[in-house]
Amino acid sequence: MSGIKVAVIGLGKIGLPLAAQYAKKNCYVIGADLNPRTVETVNEGQAPFPGEFGLDLILKEIVKSGNLRATTKTIEAVSESDAVVVAVPLFVDKQANPDFSALDAATESIGAGLKPGTLVAFETTLPVGTTRNRLVPILERTSSMVAGKDFFVVFSPERVLTGRVFSDLRRYPKLVGGVDKESESIGIEFYKNVLDFDERLDLSKPNGVWGLGSSEAAELAKLAETTYRDVNIALANQFAIHAESIGVDVYRVIDACNSQVFSHIHQPGIAVGGHCIPIYPHLYLHGDPGATVVSASRHANKKMPIHVIEKIEKAIGGVKQKKIAILGLAYRPGVKEHAFSGAWDLLNEIRRRGGEPLVHDPMYSRKEIEDLQLTYYELGGLCDAVVIQTDHSDYKSLSRSDIPNAEFLVDGRNCTSKTIRDSIPHYVLGIGAQSDLV
Repeated sequence: MSGIKVAVIGLGKIGLPLAAQYAKKNCYVIGADLNPRTVETVNEGQAPFPGEFGLDLILKEIVKSGNLRATTKTIEAVSESDAVVVAVPLFVDKQANPDFSALDAATESIGAGLKPGTLVAFETTLPVGTTRNRLVPILERTSSMVAGKDFFVVFSPERVLTGRVFSDLRRYPKLVGGVDKESESIGIEFYKNVLDFDERLDLSKPNGVWGLGSSEAAELAKLAETTYRDVNIALANQFAIHAESIGVDVYRVIDACNSQVFSHIHQPGIAVGGHCIPIYPHLYLHGDPGATVVSASRHANKKMPIHVIEKIEKAIGGVKQKKIAILGLAYRPGVKEHAFSGAWDLLNEIRRRGGEPLVHDPMYSRKEIEDLQLTYYELGGLCDAVVIQTDHSDYKSLSRSDIPNAEFLVDGRNCTSKTIRDSIPHYVLGIGAQSDLV
């Protein structure tokens, strides 16, 4: 299938690396995006965002070779293509309810450009049933064709993390579920030809493209694997809080538990952030609202910022009119991304209690933080207490001179050194009997 034309709809942090991967496999790729600046930057052979390992070099090669070009004209891109891969985000509101407007609009444009025989693969994480019951009808209406007969549709969830997309594409099996058998067969063949896979001896069958039998099965697989992580972290957090109450180090307990092959307890943490883990359980609940374990876990994880702010209040006599420095705006270490970061819940909770939150992150400049309407904290500056929200490697060597006037330190990720813990009253999530102050 090398030499086929592929349209990738959405050139964000997932879509653009996918487009690059297909172009590397000698496909002719047209990337479509609504942002003219993104399109211009890609056509210059440059990544419009930082931090994706290997992307800049690959883009230079594939744009120069003619294997990749970008456009704002989605309908035209689709009309020229044999396969269409959709990586348009599904937006959610403040309550994490799905907002399909952007995805619906993209699907309408795809339908308007569809030609007979085209494969459409949705990679956006979706509530179960969305591909068949929402997106296929839009494609059929706008194309005046029939799915499974005139064109073919699969759901194939992205299973990668930003910053390491190319290695993750090789590492994890590619899951494919069709709205009918022929669609699934065509989808499997497409992905076999555009992806390469590392050998995985730990899997039940060879690494590669795995057909799941239906689009619903593939949708559920993506939601199940991410919801599992949220539930597991919630359990770890409850273990951590209980360990504190009985004077136990939960990290030693978890290490001990995980020495047994059937135990896979995750690490506790001050917050669960990012585009995936705090959001996808809500997409699961959209289709299964009676899932009490899922809803209880989401509630437990949302309470963690409150738990740690209460520790600060007890230690320093309240946070009202106090400066509380939050170290880490990013939702995970080493990645410059603050969407749905746990830092926002901390900020809101500090403000709600009358405190003044300050923010530091080694990946962000002062201007970038202030452009988000936040108050920048410079290491070495004045503050009353410190909360480590992200376990950036910089914070592992945090010293007393970085927070000279702080009365109390909260380590929400168990990443600080013994040196600084010995120098300041502190609380480390999940470790009991640390200080008379807590």
